[in-house]
Amino acid sequence: MSEAIASHDFSSGSLEDALSFLKRIRSELSIPRKVHVWPDKFAVFDVNGDSFEIRGVGYESAEITELLDAVNAVYRKDSIHEPFGREFKEFPTGKRYAWGVDRVM
Repeated sequence: MSEAIASHDFSSGSLEDALSFLKRIRSELSIPRKVHVWPDKFAVFDVNGDSFEIRGVGYESAEITELLDAVNAVYRKDSIHEPFGREFKEFPTGKRYAWGVDRVM
């Protein structure tokens, strides 16, 4: 893997800082394609292989669901925190909500 374009050190209670860091993705990366989540690191990759990373938060952390939602990652909330046999978990990005999903018929 190539070196990350930018990185952010996550500390407990700094979720807002991490979310604002992720907003930079819209201006500095091409279309986000996938997310890698280690036990202690989170990285977003674009179609060209460039990446942003947040160190200090991983799939064992409670805040990971909000970070994954911020980049529209496709994952299962009920199993994200479970241990994994490989180096990292990989999720595609780009989940979309169907039109009218919140409408009552």
